[in-house]
Amino acid sequence: MTKLSVNINKIATLRNSRGGNNPDLVKVALDCERFGAQGITVHPRPDERHIRYQDVYDLKAVIATEFNIEGNCREDKFVDLVLANKPAQVTLVPDAEGQITSNHGWDTIKHKDYLKEMVAVFQKEGIRVSIFVDPVVEMVEGAAETGTDRIELYTEAYAHNYFGDREKAIVNYIAAAHHANKLGLGINAGHDLDLHNLHYFAQSIPGLLEVSIGHALISDALYLGLETTIQKYLQQLS
Repeated sequence: MTKLSVNINKIATLRNSRGGNNPDLVKVALDCERFGAQGITVHPRPDERHIRYQDVYDLKAVIATEFNIEGNCREDKFVDLVLANKPAQVTLVPDAEGQITSNHGWDTIKHKDYLKEMVAVFQKEGIRVSIFVDPVVEMVEGAAETGTDRIELYTEAYAHNYFGDREKAIVNYIAAAHHANKLGLGINAGHDLDLHNLHYFAQSIPGLLEVSIGHALISDALYLGLETTIQKYLQQLS
């Protein structure tokens, strides 16, 4: 079964909007685990507008499931943070400074030498590495040549086109996944996956190991409650 990692950035956004510690990010992470999530994802950014760097240390101290830290490895502060906390996984995302949300994968051909260097830095410390990529066979090929353990397929295009023609929307993802399997790469996925489109995606992608979901899941939890929401997402993956 594909694992569900809950991205808790939006919980931090809500907390930071008022100051103080309500909602308590650590408690929410522990509750997500208690409700069945198999991992916790955070994506700290340089301005700390949601996840603060101290949050990463606080979460690392208590999380019992898989801890995944996403971010731009061109930021030295991010690299230092990951190396200091040694999560189960680091996901390398090519965000620009001030970017609201991730909106493209790495060009693994153009940046192959750089990514190869960074992958080695994290793997040397026993951290599994995933590279955020668009569903393009050539980008998967380039990722494999960096020595990464996994790729994370950027699923915004699939989600955007799902209701128009879901078979057409997923075709590039299936091709990318087959190529990743052939090359021995693990496959993660994330961005705009939700209760409407998740089951079809998980059912269609061969070898899908993990999805990271934040915005949609936290939004659903406003209506359904966090425990029920997590259970519903797990059902979509079963």
